[in-house]
Amino acid sequence: MQDKEIESIRHRLEILRLEHRDLDDIVHRLQADPLSDRLQLQRFKKRKLQLKDIIQTLEDELIPDLNA
Repeated sequence: MQDKEIESIRHRLEILRLEHRDLDDIVHRLQADPLSDRLQLQRFKKRKLQLKDIIQTLEDELIPDLNA
């Protein structure tokens, strides 16, 4: 993998981690509010899980293949 590709992945990871962190804050606030929209809360949680999967996939791409 070339340096530009690695930097691109790292930049994307940074953005995704920030979004995940923001969603985590939102989810915590919504969970604390008994009047919050439960459907919206579920959507935020689902998006958080999607981001977690994408982040893991990108992190795995940065790990060099030990069989090479």
